[in-house]
Amino acid sequence: MSILDRLSRLLRANVNDLISKAEDPSLIIEQTLRDMRGAYGEARTEVAGSMAQQAKLEREATTNRRLSEEYGKKAEEALRGGSEELAREALRRKQNYLDLAAGFDDQLKLSTSNVDQLKTQLRALEAKIDEMESKQQLLLARHQTAKATETLEKASGFDRAGGAMNAFEDMERKVAAQEDKARAMGQLREEGDIDAQLANLGRGKAIDDEFEALKLKIQGSEQPKP
Repeated sequence: MSILDRLSRLLRANVNDLISKAEDPSLIIEQTLRDMRGAYGEARTEVAGSMAQQAKLEREATTNRRLSEEYGKKAEEALRGGSEELAREALRRKQNYLDLAAGFDDQLKLSTSNVDQLKTQLRALEAKIDEMESKQQLLLARHQTAKATETLEKASGFDRAGGAMNAFEDMERKVAAQEDKARAMGQLREEGDIDAQLANLGRGKAIDDEFEALKLKIQGSEQPKP
């Protein structure tokens, strides 16, 4: 459950509780603002954590690409030294690190998309807090001039008083759409696992082909020039 989804549920629970106790409308508005400010702090922490994970994935992808390149060079050195088996092992490790780098790249793309979405939600929440704070006095004035029964009815939905409850219902629908998207991506990853197994069927041949090409390269470079 995302920060925005939790906030929407919290707002509904707190507002309904205050309404049931017939509390002053000013307390309802102030409590809503406190909840929103608290959720904003949690959202910032969540965004920071996602950004840290994004940086880690980028480092891992870079490290594995570098290791792949190093084992490619080691394969060539081993073959020059006459150790064909060692060269083949180096090529296998090169391919392993290359596969890992590709996997981290895929996760990095997903993480980048999530971070962008979280930043957008954070900005939307910040704007909504500013809006409610600027309208707080106006909302209180409208509540104070209304009858008690009308006040309680309006407190259940801040949209009629220029508030934010409808906005959070919209956010709730957006969160549900994001969860659907995440489940769909999970299904695609499962299907991708089968494709990866099929791709690995020809992997040994690819390494053999690369080994023979490397061997021909070495033999050509060691032949005396006329």
